[in-house]
Amino acid sequence: MYNLENKYTIAFYNLENFFDTKDDPHSLDDDFTPEGFRKWNESKFRNKARKIAMALSEIGREESGRPPVLIGIAEVENKVVIKSVLEQKELQGIDYDFVHFNSPDERGIDTALIYQQRHFKVLNAETLPLLVDNVNGVRDFTRDILYVLGKLNQEEVHVFVNHWPSRREGAEITSYKRVKAAETILAKIESLEGDVPNCIIMGDFNDDPNSESIRTLMNTGRFINPMKKLLSPASGSANYKRTWSLFDQILLSHTFLDHLPNNHSFVKAAIFSPRFLKEWKGRYKGNPFRTFAGETYLGGYSDHFPVYVVLEQTHDK
Repeated sequence: MYNLENKYTIAFYNLENFFDTKDDPHSLDDDFTPEGFRKWNESKFRNKARKIAMALSEIGREESGRPPVLIGIAEVENKVVIKSVLEQKELQGIDYDFVHFNSPDERGIDTALIYQQRHFKVLNAETLPLLVDNVNGVRDFTRDILYVLGKLNQEEVHVFVNHWPSRREGAEITSYKRVKAAETILAKIESLEGDVPNCIIMGDFNDDPNSESIRTLMNTGRFINPMKKLLSPASGSANYKRTWSLFDQILLSHTFLDHLPNNHSFVKAAIFSPRFLKEWKGRYKGNPFRTFAGETYLGGYSDHFPVYVVLEQTHDK
């Protein structure tokens, strides 16, 4: 019999431009207001909050018997949006809290870490600024990297939640920005005292597992990337022009392979893509059921599938 009691899911989900409906004069969120390009109103906002809550409640439930204990999220505007998701009935009774900081992103979209207070205690949280310039030499005001030190069921872990700079100007020409993001994480890890810590590096990296930025992390020999095998011509976390990508990944330090008493060990990695998160018909059948396609409101969840890993905590016999 598969024992769920000591299994724990850790997930990451890019929520696709999840804004509130109010205009923030300090960011480029005008499209996501009732008068804006996308006619973003309270009804659409509530529909998305409900859908995201339902998706979060199901990630990894089959393997661990509970919703994720940690969830990294990206493309969320502020605390109001996160709270609106956690208040939905699908997540009632789960003691979720979250860590969020406003980032300098010009559109005002951030990352955050949602956690079950019963299983995770935050010891420290801060942002790691990503200081990069655009190709024209002007500062790229992109998302900070969220760093959270905490105890997962009494075991200390270092969590990094990422949404690295986009490929909009071209994958190769912007690659240096994402390499710099990887180097920023490594510099933080180097600054930590003691042995190589338990690290969980999750996010939308805007790069696939074989890209230079991810290799920058992997070449240190400190990490495993259990997501790598999940990318194929028929499978990924997002689909653009009929090509699958796996920009959404969760990397783990080698310590999650140790299987020591009371520690957490890696069990499996997966893309969460049940039927309800997919387009059901038409030319985009099987793709993520997104909120918008261009200016057309579809009313779906996100243009990304969530990804997750399952850990097992082994106990002394």
